[in-house]
Amino acid sequence: MPKPFKSIIECKELRGKYVFLRASINVPIVDGEVLNQFRVTRGLATINYLVNQGARVILCGHIGSDGEQTAEPVARLLGAHVPILFSPEVAGVVSKNLRDTLEDGQVLMLENVRKDPREKKNDANFARELADMADIYVNDAFAASHREHASLVGVPQFIPSYVGLNFVHEYEELSKALNPKSPSLFMLGGAKFDTKMPLVEKFIDLYDELFIGGALANDLFKAKGYEIGASLISSSDLTGSTLLENNKIILPVDVIVESDAGSRVTTPDDVHPNERIVDAGPLTTTMLSTRIAQAQMVLWNGPLGSYEEGYEEQTVAVAKLVAESEAYSVIGGGDTVAAIEALCCQEQYNFLSTAGGAMLTFLEKGTLPAIEVLKSTD
Repeated sequence: MPKPFKSIIECKELRGKYVFLRASINVPIVDGEVLNQFRVTRGLATINYLVNQGARVILCGHIGSDGEQTAEPVARLLGAHVPILFSPEVAGVVSKNLRDTLEDGQVLMLENVRKDPREKKNDANFARELADMADIYVNDAFAASHREHASLVGVPQFIPSYVGLNFVHEYEELSKALNPKSPSLFMLGGAKFDTKMPLVEKFIDLYDELFIGGALANDLFKAKGYEIGASLISSSDLTGSTLLENNKIILPVDVIVESDAGSRVTTPDDVHPNERIVDAGPLTTTMLSTRIAQAQMVLWNGPLGSYEEGYEEQTVAVAKLVAESEAYSVIGGGDTVAAIEALCCQEQYNFLSTAGGAMLTFLEKGTLPAIEVLKSTD
């Protein structure tokens, strides 16, 4: 089946062309240093391809949600791999002047695109300003492509548009996850059941079993009438939901709870009012181990507990089980991938997605706004 976009490899003559590359650079930066290079490293294939083809690359991306952080540390990091200049602004006189100094095979990196408020507003004039800097547009930021922002859906309306090598890879691998071999297991963690309900309803039909963990499980525990204490829940009320009776849905069989008295392992129906659920328990990991060992496809997004608070033990344990299994594994979500990186065994998985929210949106809808705009401008 043909893809709904053109890869940059299909563009035959790139030497001397100005290429606006929307990259995925949303990485953690502390004290001016990039803490996790996963997304940047995955984007190097497209950057190197363009540089080797003699393109003049104008690289653009976002860091954080509020536009406060600078992209300069990412430019320093990339400077170890490709010849790069950095502009302290997004669109403007400085950027245009630096753009005019580019030679074949050089890269100009623009400042964090979200520093301009017009980016999130998908302002057409802003998109035109960015497009006017280049001859060709390339989207390699799959992880951001569920957003209807100017650099993602606005720019491609003005100049010939393609996707990068990582974008193609993401699309191909996540498409495989939509057609799993049986037995198949989908593990979904994290929070916000209200936004993930359509995904759950779709994947009950696609997968043999669907394990729901993290804060998502708390919503189902509450709907079952269990005491959940101070545990994180969504705004959804799942009381009476058909999910409660569906034998494809698997929930944690034990949980770790925390209170002023400390933490303990218990069953989901034995949580006290002063406690909160912070992780799945060890018996849950044991229960999952059999299913993971038998599966031909494992799709996983989201941790089993409050990973950012340090409750990572069961998420890491499950990551190890998936690494050791024979299943075809497709995994995404920042905390999930972080657990895998902590094990230093990335090569033991078939595919690690750079995306979190975009992965879930693609799995639910089979497309993304940034893909749809490429269809409409073809």
